[in-house]
Amino acid sequence: MNYDLDFRYRRALQPDGLATIPTATQAVVDAMQDARNAGIDPARDPATILLARHLGRIALGHAPDETFTEDTPLRRQCIAKIDELKSKPALVALARRGIGYDPEAKRAFHREARSALRVAARHLGLDPNQYDLRSNFAGPAVSGEITLHGDEIYVQVSIPCIRPGREVMFRRCKGRQDYLGDRNHFCDIAVLAAPHSFRALVVRETGLSINPREQSLL
Repeated sequence: MNYDLDFRYRRALQPDGLATIPTATQAVVDAMQDARNAGIDPARDPATILLARHLGRIALGHAPDETFTEDTPLRRQCIAKIDELKSKPALVALARRGIGYDPEAKRAFHREARSALRVAARHLGLDPNQYDLRSNFAGPAVSGEITLHGDEIYVQVSIPCIRPGREVMFRRCKGRQDYLGDRNHFCDIAVLAAPHSFRALVVRETGLSINPREQSLL
């Protein structure tokens, strides 16, 4: 599966947080891997090239926030890629890539998961005041959890350390103080990214009913 993400382009445009040779080197390594995952030759990827230039300048003693006019064409390409990727959901790509020890990717994963859960809630007939949405960032080595907790449905998103394809857990519950609920069900993150499919799965597995009037509005 090929995919692309915008945060290496964003990191390349604002690399001032990469102030040491080890951090800048790791950013280049990560960018090269992300480019390969997207089916892009790292040698032709504007983000990777910008980050490699930044690494060289850090090694030469330049300030991390110093800008150079020769980078302008590459910066424009990065901005164009960010605009192009705005319409492409990154949640599945982030889960496939993994986000351990990458705080920028982790923030993006939580942001995308919260957005996907809001969409899922709408397709399940829930108004914003009918559920809680919370994040637990947990430690640096794990993804943490993003949880939607309604009066009858509990959905949690995370990236498991083993057994991929179980990124989404959902179950029936009895109120927003019920943290145990009924039997757990699991599905791939790609199902959550397709809200009609996710709604059908939840209804089939849990027996959750959706008000006909609300369903007609979806």
